[in-house]
Amino acid sequence: MARRQTPSPAGEASNDFVENIVDIDVTSEMEGSFLEYAYSVIYSRALPDARDGLKPVQRRILYMMSEMGLRPDRGHVKSARVVGEVMGKLHPHGDTAIYDAMVRMAQDFSLRLPLIDGHGNFGSLDDGPAAPRYTEARLAAAALTLTDHLDEDVVDFVPNYDNQLTQPDVLPAAFPNLLVNGATGIAVGMATNMAPHNLVEVIAAARHLIEHPDATLEDIMRFVPGPDLPTGGRIVGLDGIRDAYATGRGSFKTRAKVEVEQLSARRTGLVVTELPYMVGPEKVIEKIKDAVNGKKLAGISDIVDLTDRKHGLRLVIELKNGFNPNAVLQQLYRYSPMEDSFGINNVTLVDGQPQTLGLLQLLTVYVEHRITVVRRRTAFRLGKKKDRLHLVEGLLIAIVDIDEVIQIIRSSDEPAAARTRLMSIYDLSEIQANYILELRLRQLTKYSRIELEKEQEELRREIAELEAILGSSDRLRALVSSELAEIAEKYGTPRRTVLLESEAVSPTVAAALAAAPGAKGKANPLALEIADDPCWAILTASGQIARTANQDGLAESGPRTRHDVFTSVVKTSARGEIAAVTSQGRMLRLQVMDMPVLPPTQGTPNMAGGVPAKDFITLLKGESLVAFAPLDEVLAVGTAQGVVKRVQPDYPLNREDWEVIALKDKDTVVGVAPAGSDDVDLVFVTRQSQLLRFPSSAVRPQGRTAGGMAGIKLAAGDQVMFFGAASPADSDAVVVTIAGTEGALPGTAPGAAKVTALSEYPAKGRATAGVRAHRFLKGEDSLLLAWAGHGPAKASSQAGVARSLPGEHGRRDGSGIPLSQAIDAIGPSMSWQPAPEPEA
Repeated sequence: MARRQTPSPAGEASNDFVENIVDIDVTSEMEGSFLEYAYSVIYSRALPDARDGLKPVQRRILYMMSEMGLRPDRGHVKSARVVGEVMGKLHPHGDTAIYDAMVRMAQDFSLRLPLIDGHGNFGSLDDGPAAPRYTEARLAAAALTLTDHLDEDVVDFVPNYDNQLTQPDVLPAAFPNLLVNGATGIAVGMATNMAPHNLVEVIAAARHLIEHPDATLEDIMRFVPGPDLPTGGRIVGLDGIRDAYATGRGSFKTRAKVEVEQLSARRTGLVVTELPYMVGPEKVIEKIKDAVNGKKLAGISDIVDLTDRKHGLRLVIELKNGFNPNAVLQQLYRYSPMEDSFGINNVTLVDGQPQTLGLLQLLTVYVEHRITVVRRRTAFRLGKKKDRLHLVEGLLIAIVDIDEVIQIIRSSDEPAAARTRLMSIYDLSEIQANYILELRLRQLTKYSRIELEKEQEELRREIAELEAILGSSDRLRALVSSELAEIAEKYGTPRRTVLLESEAVSPTVAAALAAAPGAKGKANPLALEIADDPCWAILTASGQIARTANQDGLAESGPRTRHDVFTSVVKTSARGEIAAVTSQGRMLRLQVMDMPVLPPTQGTPNMAGGVPAKDFITLLKGESLVAFAPLDEVLAVGTAQGVVKRVQPDYPLNREDWEVIALKDKDTVVGVAPAGSDDVDLVFVTRQSQLLRFPSSAVRPQGRTAGGMAGIKLAAGDQVMFFGAASPADSDAVVVTIAGTEGALPGTAPGAAKVTALSEYPAKGRATAGVRAHRFLKGEDSLLLAWAGHGPAKASSQAGVARSLPGEHGRRDGSGIPLSQAIDAIGPSMSWQPAPEPEA
């Protein structure tokens, strides 16, 4: 029990209180007070109305801004002015609550269709807005459709908090705002959390419901498959959405939109362009850094926020070399806000009572509200038209006999008498008589009578149309549907959020994720690293480099495509190393995992996914890249001055580059080929069309610092233009030569090409001059290009465009067939096939 003391009456100065104590029950008092508070929060603050989708504070803001004339075609005003008007006239709560509600209606990342056009800092996902004295606002164009026709008795008005003004109990709402923009609020004992949807989809569903009142939830979900969040992203798993649409409660997962990009020649990254709903980039960065420091995430080297106003969100997560990007991404979904959960709880006010509604019920409530609004608007307009017609008809009567009307008025002692006489003589109503008495002389012209007759005809037509709408439920519903279609056409935008039943994860990634969590929740980096699968490293004639995907390789047939001429193809593994040999005799160590990966395909690979070799390899002035080579095989190196060398693979382990041959002055490397077997023939071709073929066993292997030995005897002024290796047992090995004029301008003389079987060239001894490989015709003085290797050969331009070669083999010392287009590169014909296992 508790007691209350009552203050003493005025004039009793002796005691401040008198003994007027009332015993009350504390339990009853607390229950009553809390019930009043809960009632106020539920009905006046926290929950939106199912009809217009607005909380009271939001409704009051939009209504007051409409009354202030803050239309989209007028200037912005200070937000503080709007807050003051709303607080002083309609909303008996603090200015902070009003401004917070106003800010949310202006944020395009909070609402799918913003209702306020804000000017200034209205906040971001990671930071709050500026104070209301710094920002400005006006109504957005879409908000006008919520407040239109309030002056046509479309909704009821109720008193404000001090009974001095009135405010709309609900707004007309020309579109389903509750579903389009969603809602969130915490009341006493209940809360609401509704997801935004696409305007076009929701209106399509509402129009279907208008046309088919008995439609089922399945019918409606054909138009509204799921939420459409303002920030885009991906929704993974639709079962929770179906539950929410059926019962009003459910949940779904949202994920960021992420693409794997090659950030540089050596660096791969994850680029985030869309985040889950209400998740900011700063929060993501903070959580990722915490997870990396806590050893929960592995494989991330850096994270950079490149977001700007022009390009929007761009969060770049750089990965360490050797880590599977998709496996790391799945870990990011697990340990960062890049995957978030959204719980749907569709609690809303229906006829003043909080209810939990599914999608079909929400649309039904809105459609019934909109039909009521249009019916009341039509009835109001009908009454106005009838009133105007009544006046026009009276005015026409007066104009027909205007002289007598004027005489009656002039002869009357006072307006009341004139009104009475007009009503009795012409059988007019009091309203008509008053209107005639208020006529101006300029309205008595002949032209005015014609205008009145036209107006009378138009009014009768409009009245008939309005009566037809009110008299037919079908016409009324059709009008509502057509107005909704106009809203969708004017304000609709494409869907932003992608809906996925589930996200497929490759077996490799799934296995990595299963092994990723280490001891005590720590990440297991080895599980996320790229598997050491066999692959091929490729260098093309156009200077592009790449590696094949795991379990893919090269074979000897396939269609021609862009970049189908390979200068080098080296068998290796994803985590292996290869060498790059330059024209100055340098060998550089390359990590295969740093190379961009070509996707698995059927047929010849398209090297559009490769990167220029210059981005990978730093070359000296005047130096060029000759070939890729394995680091674990004996290599044969040939130079322009005819020197040959077989190099032992005793390369230094702690260096990134070294000399592979000691070159003489002005000499350069022209070719490199694996020559670990003694049954391989080495082939020289010179500019003066001399070809020398001899077994590799004639060249003893040397250390990397040696200068090699004589390979081919050159005539005066001649030099080697091709050096390679081929197997004498290979029946498909060919020699391709292209003859022309050495001094001709590029592209002016394509030359003449000849393809000959390598077996037609007899083997000679090392350091001899060899045999003639191409007979020059008139106007030809040198070879422009030569190549020997496994056929059939392919040719291309420097840009990788395929060129044709003669289809038939020519004689060893014969002349070539004239070409129609210049050829810049020749190489083997290869296409995708399962790669052999790399050698141990």
